[in-house]
Amino acid sequence: MKPAITAWVEETALPGQRIAETRQLTGGYSNDNTVLTMTGGGQYVLRRYLRGNKCALEAALAHRLTGVVPVAEVVAADPAGDAAGEPVLLSAFVPGTPVNELDEDAFVAVAHDVGGTLARIGAVEFAAPGFFSGGRLEPDGAEPAEGLDQWVDRCLTEGNAAGHLTTAEQDALRRWAREAAPQLAELKGSRRLVHSDYNPKNLLATRTDDGRWRVAAVLDWEFAFSSSPLVDIGNMLRFPRSEAFTAGFLAGFRDGGGALPPNWRRLSQALDLFALADFLTRPVEHRYFAKAVDRIRVMLAD
Repeated sequence: MKPAITAWVEETALPGQRIAETRQLTGGYSNDNTVLTMTGGGQYVLRRYLRGNKCALEAALAHRLTGVVPVAEVVAADPAGDAAGEPVLLSAFVPGTPVNELDEDAFVAVAHDVGGTLARIGAVEFAAPGFFSGGRLEPDGAEPAEGLDQWVDRCLTEGNAAGHLTTAEQDALRRWAREAAPQLAELKGSRRLVHSDYNPKNLLATRTDDGRWRVAAVLDWEFAFSSSPLVDIGNMLRFPRSEAFTAGFLAGFRDGGGALPPNWRRLSQALDLFALADFLTRPVEHRYFAKAVDRIRVMLAD
């Protein structure tokens, strides 16, 4: 670890303590996460921002969501990197198992709480839709659900779909987006908190004393914005889930106060297409490029 970061942790974030051990966490794609064990035995997660500085946003959301949904407590943050030399966030370590690493029985068992947790996220309301800037939780007023057809066309034109999606498939995807775009108009003005990467790899689960599985923490808030919770529904159901998990997840969402309109599946798929189309602009060797191509084919077939 860089000397400046070590000094920030030991002198500013946790004064009087020393780092005894470090352990790299796997699974971080945009950021670097390291577990720090201190001489006093406490454990913390140090987060470095590798692809865009969202430190202030994540710190602000962690404070806003305390007591609303399970999140890691922020101990200290240096969004500008004034002391640490780069943007860093220090949070309390939350023990648990990533939901994507649970066996099938546990995966199904936690589904209801995954849905209920999402409902509580979606209950957080802002003054307007849009995207956040820095640590101010004030959306910019942009409509995240608008312009799907133009977005898809741009991603196909400027991206790497040629040779991976046939011309007929690309034309069909453009038609799908054109037909879905007007339907998304009914979501205009939605101003609920959207995690925007709500899927099993970003959820920690623990087993309670009575044997039930519960969400222990929702991680990675860097892409959050204000819009419709159906964005997160689409993300969670992007790839095939077992019928039992899907049923439990949707029941938990409804039981938690989440609203699903009659055409929720079409709307959530349309919202998720913003992300899937964006993956087509990544290099073909990108971990999500081939998955996006496969998912688009399934969507068109359905």
